[in-house]
Amino acid sequence: MEVIELRHPYTDEIIPKEDVVLVLGFFDGVHKGHQKVIETGRKIANKQGLKLAVMTFNQHPSIVFKKTDPNEVKYLTNLEQKEQLMRQLGVDYLYIVEFTSLFAQLGPQDFVDQYIIDLHAKYAVAGFDYTYGLKDVANMQRLPGYAKGRFEVVTVSKKTQDSDKISSTRIRKCLDQGDMEKAAELLGYTYEIDGTVVHGDARGRILGFPTANIKTDNNTRLPKEGVYASEIKIGEKWYPAMGSIGHNDTFEQGRQLTVEVYILDFAQDVYGEQVSVRWSHLLRDQVAFNSADELVQQLKKDEEETRRYFAAMKN
Repeated sequence: MEVIELRHPYTDEIIPKEDVVLVLGFFDGVHKGHQKVIETGRKIANKQGLKLAVMTFNQHPSIVFKKTDPNEVKYLTNLEQKEQLMRQLGVDYLYIVEFTSLFAQLGPQDFVDQYIIDLHAKYAVAGFDYTYGLKDVANMQRLPGYAKGRFEVVTVSKKTQDSDKISSTRIRKCLDQGDMEKAAELLGYTYEIDGTVVHGDARGRILGFPTANIKTDNNTRLPKEGVYASEIKIGEKWYPAMGSIGHNDTFEQGRQLTVEVYILDFAQDVYGEQVSVRWSHLLRDQVAFNSADELVQQLKKDEEETRRYFAAMKN
């Protein structure tokens, strides 16, 4: 898969000359609904002998349209994760458009001419609710008019699960509730975040539960505070682990939110490494304990439950 970054106005030289099926969307999470749209494009591309291209944006449009603070926007997938998922779905070209104020000023016809026609799209595929400007004039119903017969428009109907639409908003609610199983059902994979192992206060080591402290990007969407059966990827290998998201209120109120992972049966030093963490199952909510001893006893129970969880998954 070739990743092509576009900043408006772009130069024609960086656009591949071959005709494509172009799939449009923001695709935060690349969940099952998004996968249905992309797979629709893949089937058309295979049938017509065309390459499959997907267009997304480097940041959420609300940052420009609503003047949202970029640090306040939390994503289900960062760009690197999005690229990886697109690659798995068989995408040939991934266009990442910088969503700037200048780009946002494009009218619907200009968007169609410069970001569909000029990308050599013979088919434009998107979900039923995709917009490319103000929704009353730049929706999928209006797209054939702007196409002027130069490409075919394919609108993909909503994908539902349990009678409700699969959406990024619905998945975020699952994360807020700690319902990782339902989130995984909607995503099509276990929810995962990226980060870097940094130094913590080493209290876990003193308590007998040494943890890898994970520093995440400001834009990472974390599940609710709690203790989880998790997995951590170090290098190319996944290890079963017990993950914690919280403020360590047992020792001091008002502490900064931290992400810590206790890796089962693991003794290597991984400080400074780039890791990924999967959040499989919420074991319990975070609580403040009356003493370090109480916390240790609970952590032992958490570890036992984590081991039972992974044993059951293996079987």
